[in-house]
Amino acid sequence: MKTTIHLLKIYAFLSLLLLAGCNGKAASTATPFPPSVTPSPRPTETPVPTATPTITPTHEPLYVSTATAVPKESHPLLLVHYMPWYQAPPIDSSWGWHWTMNHFSPDSKDANGRREIASYYYPLTGPYDSRDPAVLEYQVLLMKLSGIDGVIVDWYGSENFWDYGILNESTQALFQYIKKAGLLFSVCYEDQTIRNMVDNKHIALEDARKNAQKEMLYLQTNWFRDDAYWRTSERPVLFVFGPQYFKSASDWEKLFSILNTNPVFLTEDNSLPPVTTSSYPWPPMWASQNGVLTDQVLNDYLESFYKKAAGWNFWVASAFPGFRDIYKEAGVSNGYGVLDARDGETLKSTLQFALDSKPDAVQLVTWNDYGEGTNIEPTDEYGYKYLGILQDTVRASINPTFAYTMDDLAIPFQIYQLRKQNEGNTEVNQQLDKVFQLIISGDLDAAKTILDQYPIKSQ
Repeated sequence: MKTTIHLLKIYAFLSLLLLAGCNGKAASTATPFPPSVTPSPRPTETPVPTATPTITPTHEPLYVSTATAVPKESHPLLLVHYMPWYQAPPIDSSWGWHWTMNHFSPDSKDANGRREIASYYYPLTGPYDSRDPAVLEYQVLLMKLSGIDGVIVDWYGSENFWDYGILNESTQALFQYIKKAGLLFSVCYEDQTIRNMVDNKHIALEDARKNAQKEMLYLQTNWFRDDAYWRTSERPVLFVFGPQYFKSASDWEKLFSILNTNPVFLTEDNSLPPVTTSSYPWPPMWASQNGVLTDQVLNDYLESFYKKAAGWNFWVASAFPGFRDIYKEAGVSNGYGVLDARDGETLKSTLQFALDSKPDAVQLVTWNDYGEGTNIEPTDEYGYKYLGILQDTVRASINPTFAYTMDDLAIPFQIYQLRKQNEGNTEVNQQLDKVFQLIISGDLDAAKTILDQYPIKSQ
């Protein structure tokens, strides 16, 4: 099986070279988009066969832990991979690509009032704009109550090209709320942006490195020095998805040469010594067979990765709830297959597997990638289940004194609803500001006392 996986990964890598120039998390075959709606999704390894997935139900865990609880003083951080790429009215003048994929129409509603969006899952808040203050407050409160320590934000740079500028604005807005909540943040840079700008004549090929260096300086000036930026050994931690454009260690050494301090640099799956510290795993959908990523293949992939990681001084594990993209239905690509969520068992197993491997942090993949169905943010379909699993795991394996429960997770949504129902009401919103601060300080009883004064109006 391990030999098979190795051959699959070689095939995937060669396929990526052939697919160079694709713009998408799913390698997009769609025609170019005008700047206001151009997508910035990210590629996985290579498309899977187009056969209809057949999932065999199973109640057996992917991984069974034999470890005892990790002492609190040595616990790894839980950081969630976050997508800041959603636009929606009235914050924006139109629906962004990640809700529509140029196929779905969020203005259309079903009999239950649900909008038509590019996802099999429907956020509890409904589809939202990533710059909406009420949404950002709701999200960081959920993270705090779930035991999440911070975010790793998917970052497309600061250039005013396609939707990258808007995504950067959304990232800036998120970081303000992350800091208000006392959480950490880090960045996962998408170097595919350089290729996209070169291919579309936004920058010249000979300026590619200079443009990427400009982005490194942007990170250093705006975020690396922030007290809330995740550091280790006084160095900022920087992820890259891939890399997809700058693929050699010497490339990155040149990009970092203009910085005051080199970041602790992590790549996906395979490291690039000496410039990288280590790498991180990602759902290996390139290893899907007949449209399904089986438990055995996933287990072998993670086991192989964590065995390799055991020799690193600093590294990041990953956990995920499942994978079910909507790319084929949207006409974006053939799709990447399905990793069955198994009613929460996939998240439980991959999270415990990650913790037992003793990493410095666990990356939760993802908070809100609705297009690929890796989202753990509450939805109509599974409610607060995934965040409840995080709470239980934190209590059992990280911090036995962690006190928040599933019932507490409903409070941020209550605040969100009150914000929306009382827009322009200064008195109510000032009280909700107090509620936010009380929750962050850990005084849920006082927060609930204030909230009890403001019942939610029936819709």
